[in-house]
Amino acid sequence: MMVVHLTIMKILQQAVTLRERRRGFHLVTGEIIQAMPRLAELTTGMLQVFILHTSASLTINENADPTVRKDFEMFFNKAVPENDPDYLHDDEGSDDMPAHLKAALLGSSILIPISNGKPALGIWQGIYLCEHRDRGGERRLMLTAWGE
Repeated sequence: MMVVHLTIMKILQQAVTLRERRRGFHLVTGEIIQAMPRLAELTTGMLQVFILHTSASLTINENADPTVRKDFEMFFNKAVPENDPDYLHDDEGSDDMPAHLKAALLGSSILIPISNGKPALGIWQGIYLCEHRDRGGERRLMLTAWGE
């Protein structure tokens, strides 16, 4: 005799707009959790955070020491400098193409396990909005969670 256990997976989705921030690396973990209170309905699952822009990105890293965020900005500015005469795409200013390159290096999406209705981040981990433009404006995210 075969026993089959069917579990109904729940899928949640929420768009969120983050306020405009200056260029740099900004912790947004709390804003993301606050924007999706129904996450508490999932015991186990996954949360995908996707940014709907090409000149900003997302990453997970150290959430306690603010010098980490400053060092991230310093590193990416050295690795992908502005005003490179070889860049062809500069329609929106000298930070335009470097912003796209930085976003490509870091990525547009992160995936986090859900445990007991919360993102299962490590004790020193936080979600960063990586703003690569001097004036990037508001940033839109799509949050999608699934699980049981």
